[in-house]
Amino acid sequence: MKKLLIAGIAVFTTLLSPLSAQNSPYWQQHVDYSMEIDMNVENYQYDGTQKLVYTNNSPDELTRVYYHLYFNAFQPGSEMDARLHSISDPDGRMTDKDKNSRIATLKEDEIGFIKVSSLKQDGVPVKYSVEGTVLVVELAKPIAAGAKTTFDMVFKGQVPVQIRRSGRNSKDGVSLSMTQWYPKLAEYDFEGWHADPYIAREFHGVWGDFDVKLTIDKDYVVGGTGYLQNANEIGHGYEAPGTKVKKQRGKKLTWHFKAPMVHDFMWAADPDYIHDTLQVENGPLLHFLYQGDDAEIKANWEKVQPKAAEMMQFFSKNIGKYPYKQYSIIQGGDGGMEYAMSTLIAGGKKFGSLAGTTAHEMAHSWFQHVLATNEAKHEWMDEGFTTFISSLCMNEVMDQKKDNPFERSYGSYYYLVKSGKEQPQTTHADRYHENMPYSIAAYSKGSVFLSQLGYIIGQENLMKTVRKYYEDFKFKHPTPNDIKRTAEKVSGMELDWYLTDWTQTTNTIDYGIKEITESNNSSTVALERIGLMPMPLDILVVYADGTKETFYAPLRMMRGEKENPYTDLKRTVLPDWPWANSNYSFTINKPKASIKAIVIDPSNLMADINKENNVYQAE
Repeated sequence: MKKLLIAGIAVFTTLLSPLSAQNSPYWQQHVDYSMEIDMNVENYQYDGTQKLVYTNNSPDELTRVYYHLYFNAFQPGSEMDARLHSISDPDGRMTDKDKNSRIATLKEDEIGFIKVSSLKQDGVPVKYSVEGTVLVVELAKPIAAGAKTTFDMVFKGQVPVQIRRSGRNSKDGVSLSMTQWYPKLAEYDFEGWHADPYIAREFHGVWGDFDVKLTIDKDYVVGGTGYLQNANEIGHGYEAPGTKVKKQRGKKLTWHFKAPMVHDFMWAADPDYIHDTLQVENGPLLHFLYQGDDAEIKANWEKVQPKAAEMMQFFSKNIGKYPYKQYSIIQGGDGGMEYAMSTLIAGGKKFGSLAGTTAHEMAHSWFQHVLATNEAKHEWMDEGFTTFISSLCMNEVMDQKKDNPFERSYGSYYYLVKSGKEQPQTTHADRYHENMPYSIAAYSKGSVFLSQLGYIIGQENLMKTVRKYYEDFKFKHPTPNDIKRTAEKVSGMELDWYLTDWTQTTNTIDYGIKEITESNNSSTVALERIGLMPMPLDILVVYADGTKETFYAPLRMMRGEKENPYTDLKRTVLPDWPWANSNYSFTINKPKASIKAIVIDPSNLMADINKENNVYQAE
């Protein structure tokens, strides 16, 4: 019996050990990349060497590492290709007019690949295998907790025909959009390895410093992540004003970039790029690289430049100061996609679209490239928060004068609920049944998370939360609990219920005005909770004489209440509404005949899926 008891204690201790690891102090891994790349613009192949110094800041000993080989996705039979065949609403950019995968028809000289020919750890060859877009590496020697190791790699790549984000010869005619182009070490964090295959969605990376030397045809203009170290040798508008460019012999130039504390590195190149710059007051130097063949597109790219400077100032004021000294806005890719210190944006025929895409992608510099959430698991924190702040930005910078800048996000969310295809936001980004519910959950419902949070804790507290969240978690990998706890600290309220219901379930909000009855010259308003998700309620009462007042029913599990959002109106704070009670009533000390209208949530910031029962109108 004693032996069994001891064995049981041993098993119990083993089961508890992973939990204790998760409760250890915050840590994150670190990488330093040094790469030399020789690009052949004739056959779109490049040769590369990579030295990677990896610091294991985790409490764990590592016996294996993984690299992403993203370009391998652009091959017939890849998982990305298979997904395009199986999903009911494939991405139109990646399919032909009959919804057939464009990847499936790529020829040998059109596919993408990254082929590793040599890999050593501290000078010792290691065993590795390629599994689609992931390189699995068995270490020659385990990396102890707190230790460093150096990987030296030789690789070769081929740039695919432009299909998704990356590639050559885009629809706009840009020669090279080089994103996800290098062997990239996968992230390891408190949850373990994140070596996700590249199927459709976005990315998760390790913080570090990049030193990249890119050799390419001297007629090409290059822009992207990092600071150019040899501008006076390169020219192309990068040299200091009045500086004579040192001419280099040969047919190629070597561009030398350094990027401190980023988790990705992008570059784009084209011989026809126009290169403009604009210094933001108290901010970074903006670089604009675009083509000028189309006069209308050229005019729009010129017109967007001062607006981009205003956007940079808006985000720095409302989130936190942009931490780098440069930001590049580059024509390329297949739409708009954010990268470290830069973005790719396609087109420019319509100024409004160009400005809106610029605002959204620039906002990603905060929500993803400084606050680096895991986009595969918490894509709504990246795309949603970006949509929220860029909607505010566009309303101000473009003088849109919208009463509710988030109206489009709410409308998309209601459409998703009505479709019956909603999945919880905790769904892995690659596991949605269709692209539509993914997009709305990530962008629209993610945006509503913040705007509705403002309804719950108050608008001033919401913006304080955004700024504190940035200050506390910049250059880290925040999780959903981090934004929730930040809001709790700012507001003094308990908000676990909100994070749980909104992101981990498909529960909906639906409150209604059930009836109004009169007794002794007083009116009793009966309300009902129809949906499963709880909320506090703002209730506006409009009287027949034109006067107004509001009533506020706090949610009991919030353990607090917000300030009066309608400071010019009298507000009565009612007793808490316990969620389990589906019915609730309050009394207005006036006869029913004096009441003209009652409205639940006059701000329309509560995402109630049935607005029709939110209004009482006297006959």
